[in-house]
Amino acid sequence: MKRFRVRHRGLLLALALLTRLPVRLAPPPQEHEHGEAVAAYPLVGLLLGALLVALAMLGFWLGLPHGPLALLLLILWVGLTGALHLDGLADSADAWLGGQGDRERTLKIMKDPACGPAGVVSLVLVLLGKWVVLNGLLDLGALTAIGLAPLLGRAAAAWLFMALPYAREQGLGSAGARHLPRAAVTLTVTLAALAPPLLAGAAGLAMLVATALVCAAGVTLMRRRLGGFTGDTAGALVETVELAALLAAVLYTV
Repeated sequence: MKRFRVRHRGLLLALALLTRLPVRLAPPPQEHEHGEAVAAYPLVGLLLGALLVALAMLGFWLGLPHGPLALLLLILWVGLTGALHLDGLADSADAWLGGQGDRERTLKIMKDPACGPAGVVSLVLVLLGKWVVLNGLLDLGALTAIGLAPLLGRAAAAWLFMALPYAREQGLGSAGARHLPRAAVTLTVTLAALAPPLLAGAAGLAMLVATALVCAAGVTLMRRRLGGFTGDTAGALVETVELAALLAAVLYTV
């Protein structure tokens, strides 16, 4: 019972960290529970995907045009996550451009709350790209692909904890990195990787390949520049994986 309770609190903590869903954690989470939360990241993605698919099905039932419905899906997506990963994307884009190859300068820029030109451009491109591909998937009736994208994004974030060390001594991900249950993370990430081909067939396999390519490129860039990852770069990876996976699904299905 105690073991189950710890895992349950890890899931609640993951929901509290990655979404704006009302989650009550009492007493406050212990440090080791942050590691258990990482293992639950893909489960959070599964929930987010299910909510998006539910809204898409409701929109189909109401007969909404696909363009406005895609916008509603995007608004829900951003609202559920509180734009957390978008913030990481913008900070990472600014830091990569302004850091000029220097590790310490890059980390310093990431902590700056201001959003520079690179950050603004990255946000516009990702949000516009998601709206376009969501519209395309709605036209194709490929709702499963829409639901799989958040799952793959958060599985990528969980895998990042195993692929690289945390680049800061303190930060949102430092406790999770120190107390990472590698076996549990491996299990949930593996199950998340099996889901696309099982649920969406060849299109799902295309989504998985796109995810793997983005993850490989992201880890290479982070290792070269930072020697590890931060919460911001994890958020950037989530957003990039989601867009790449959706785009792969559209291109394969057309």
